[in-house]
Amino acid sequence: MNTIQRRLHGRWGVPATSGSLIVASLAATHLFGAPTVGSGLMLSAAVVAGLPIAAKAIRSLLAKLVSIDLLVTVAAVGALIVGDFWEAAAVTFLFAIGHALEAATLARTRSALAELVAVAPDTAVVLRDGEQVEVAATAVAPGETVLVKNGFKVPVDGVVIGGSGAINEASITGESIPAEKTEGDRVFAGTIATGGFLQVRAVGVGADTTLARIIHRVEEAQDAKAKTQTFMERFAQWYTPGIMLLALVVGLVTRDVHLGLTLLVIGCPGALVISIPVSIVAGIGRGARDGILIKGGEFLETSARISAVALDKTGTLTEGRPQLTDVVVLDPAFPEDAVLALAARAEAGSEHPLARPIVDAARARGLDVAGLPDHTEPVPGQGIIALLDGSRVAVGNLALIEAEGLDAGPAASVVDELAAAGRTPMVVARDGQVLGVVAVADRIRTDAAEMVRRLHAAGVSKVVMLTGDNRRVAEAVAARVGVDEVHAGLLPEDKLTIVARLKAEGHVVAMVGDGVNDAPALATADIGVAMGAAGTGVAIETADIALMADDLLKLPRAVRLARRTVRTMRQNIVVALVVVGTLLAGVLFGGVTMALGMLVHEASVLVVIVNAMRLLRRDRGLDVRQGLPEPIGEESRLDNNRTLERNAS
Repeated sequence: MNTIQRRLHGRWGVPATSGSLIVASLAATHLFGAPTVGSGLMLSAAVVAGLPIAAKAIRSLLAKLVSIDLLVTVAAVGALIVGDFWEAAAVTFLFAIGHALEAATLARTRSALAELVAVAPDTAVVLRDGEQVEVAATAVAPGETVLVKNGFKVPVDGVVIGGSGAINEASITGESIPAEKTEGDRVFAGTIATGGFLQVRAVGVGADTTLARIIHRVEEAQDAKAKTQTFMERFAQWYTPGIMLLALVVGLVTRDVHLGLTLLVIGCPGALVISIPVSIVAGIGRGARDGILIKGGEFLETSARISAVALDKTGTLTEGRPQLTDVVVLDPAFPEDAVLALAARAEAGSEHPLARPIVDAARARGLDVAGLPDHTEPVPGQGIIALLDGSRVAVGNLALIEAEGLDAGPAASVVDELAAAGRTPMVVARDGQVLGVVAVADRIRTDAAEMVRRLHAAGVSKVVMLTGDNRRVAEAVAARVGVDEVHAGLLPEDKLTIVARLKAEGHVVAMVGDGVNDAPALATADIGVAMGAAGTGVAIETADIALMADDLLKLPRAVRLARRTVRTMRQNIVVALVVVGTLLAGVLFGGVTMALGMLVHEASVLVVIVNAMRLLRRDRGLDVRQGLPEPIGEESRLDNNRTLERNAS
């Protein structure tokens, strides 16, 4: 009974009441021979369904808007005045059903947001004074230890400080396979423990969690309007008064009031108005389920036109965790460990990302790299100069060595071979003498080549790699991945210039980067994409598209989703315009009544809704991974090292 009451008082209450009165009216007139009672019931049906429509029309007029509701209200009132109670009741009843369908559909297409809200945890178990205490999730203080048991929701964003387990992170990243978590790993509020036991130090609580940011972002995105939607709303502002004027002119010329009223009803662009927002909300909702956050309708439309994608190499096409691969000795008086230790001590004062793997490798070998150089002088784009124990040490590319006035000849062939193998070589020299070459490499992501292939399949004509690394290394990576164009040795401002040039060539450009060094290029691109944004609140809020998982294949999925959404919008617009045009012709040339016209209108609204709802289905065509390349890694390193050592000697 409660369910029936809720429905009667909800969005279906008015159509249900009006429909019941229409059925009762028909029964009274045709079954019981009481036409007067039947007319009264039909009038009541028109009033019940028409009053909410009239109220909405008046509110729109007060806001200086001529809405579709006004067309229906005028037509229904006119039908009542001329005594056509059936037409008035049928039109308002069908229009009320249309309103209920639209409301139900928008609620359904917003289901991704509802699901996100539903997974938000209510309680947390924290350790306080050695005791397990259950508190509200919002009452957890940053820094407190939270216990996450098997089957429980993670209540906070935090870092695992004890235990191990598996976490289903589908609500955040869209990935259904549970992720293994051990000490030092990050976890996110709203995810679910599927095994093990974790102790988590709370970092983000309440509104500061990744889940809360995602919910806020999706709310804003689903309410944001696309350019097409804004245009259609402006069109409706002129179209509606135009239909009213046409109906008035036709009624005066033909002296047929019923024909004029019918034109008012037939001219309702209901399907046209709903066609855009329902598609956008469905598309953004589907993306949220897949761990793809799109900033709004405008960015969804722009993403559908992406023709060029610019990718940073380090951390995007590669894993972003470079490791030492080679130490090549060029001076027999200096053993391999001595060359590595010298390079590591010089790099200890560098902030360059390639310094860390050299220092870590030296420490792993037990070499003494304690302390900092007496003086450090970074040379942008070339390397570093350091003063160590009174000696001048240079670690960098051939340009740095030549700038130091040294003979780079002995190192040039080694540098070329290492670069051709996809490594980043750095020459080590001390006091005017070249001692050796160290090299680091970053593993190419296993899905990088598949991502490029899928971007091309999705209609992207040009995939460009932008990197500050040297050209030989960049070209080696590009050859493995299959990008169309390579730009190497770039500074951040150079990346901006290339993105601007691509736009000048007529491309709609998406830039994928880390949001720090690539900030100028990301801002210049038509669409800025942040990848692996789950742990980065700034990326979620500022990127045009935020890919929550560190998964390259979500990029072509986002492009395909945008194109599917825009294609659906266009299909819906065509359906709506064809229906309106056909009905108007049918009225002017006879044969289409007011009730029949409204019935066809609501049928077209249903078609538009069903078409948009297809966007909520997952695109299964992108779930199969194929053609994944072998990464550059340990398997080839030893053979290459032996070759380089033979050549150097």
